[in-house]
Amino acid sequence: MADITFDIVKHFGVVSEGSGGWKKELNIVSWNGRAPKFDVRDWAQGHEKMGKGLTLTPAEAAKLAELLIAALTGQEE
Repeated sequence: MADITFDIVKHFGVVSEGSGGWKKELNIVSWNGRAPKFDVRDWAQGHEKMGKGLTLTPAEAAKLAELLIAALTGQEE
């Protein structure tokens, strides 16, 4: 398996923290030198290991935010 490289361009915050110290974070990450994307995933302390996550373009992140706001305010489609 090829090595995966990443660069956390911007850290927005921690969504939650597990009992083992892993944190679900929202960041902008460049994976394997590609264009940075919004990224939600679990990270071990020091960002040495990561779990599976979700990457989103700015347009996808905006649509997700719109859908989440609608769901949380009871205004689903």
